[in-house]
Amino acid sequence: MSKVVGPDISACLVLLKKPNWSNEQLRNRIYKYEWNGQTLVNPTLILDLPAVPGPYHDGGKLVIGPDHYLYTVIGDLGGPKTQAQNSKTGPPADGTGGILRVTQHDKPVSDPPLGNKYPLNLYYAYGIGNSFGMDFDPVNGKLWDTENGEDRYDEINVVKPGFNSGWFKIMGPLSGNHNNVSKDDLVNLPGSCYSDPVFSWYHSIGVTDIEFLKSSKLGEQYKNNIFVGDINNGNLYYFEVSDTRTGLKFNSSGLNDMIAYNNNELSGIIFGSGFKGITDIETDHNGFLYILSYLDGKLYRIVPR
Repeated sequence: MSKVVGPDISACLVLLKKPNWSNEQLRNRIYKYEWNGQTLVNPTLILDLPAVPGPYHDGGKLVIGPDHYLYTVIGDLGGPKTQAQNSKTGPPADGTGGILRVTQHDKPVSDPPLGNKYPLNLYYAYGIGNSFGMDFDPVNGKLWDTENGEDRYDEINVVKPGFNSGWFKIMGPLSGNHNNVSKDDLVNLPGSCYSDPVFSWYHSIGVTDIEFLKSSKLGEQYKNNIFVGDINNGNLYYFEVSDTRTGLKFNSSGLNDMIAYNNNELSGIIFGSGFKGITDIETDHNGFLYILSYLDGKLYRIVPR
């Protein structure tokens, strides 16, 4: 379950299943709740999405953008190959494999990049197989995400409206795909655009959340830059955003190709380790960074030395 809290709402992503439900009744649903000062009340259904075959590649991250819309990400559920997953012979998009955007009042947005026809009017981006992280750049309002490759090329992306991330045809940069795949092999919907990730891990780390640190509590040099977690190694990674805020910049020449190929290159971006599987990273109202560890069930606060 994932949740996001706005000025006057709290929304929860809930995977619902009853023992007597069939697979056709298993759904991923987002509800909006009101806070009455003591508890959550008045649930309102915001999105009703597929959940089968599952249970893998569900995603579930929720964020409220600077446009006050609600964004969520859902993967391919471990199976569907629709046009949203770049299958030219597959069925039309069904609400899986992308970043979806709606108003906080269960309405489609007024400017969907892929057209007004349902469910394409829900999509902000597509071609996403598995993702657990999204955040908005606090400086320019651009959306970034993290995405898992199949067995290599986990990614960090800058997500433009209509972004096609390439799954399941392209993982990592186009130049690293040696099976003669090109942009022409993708399902290029009207209003869509493909771009390479701004960073990739050649060997999969199980990348999870991404967070812009929105304070200088750890030092002025970290403010408005990026922290990323992984589930496989329990590492916390730190990235400095480029001057144009369209990518990343590195002090290590080995990372100038925007790919970490080995442990030596990996060491140049590790900020902390030993977290035993990071699932969530957040900045609190006081400006401190919090890390949620899955395997040891602990919430860590990162403070300066």
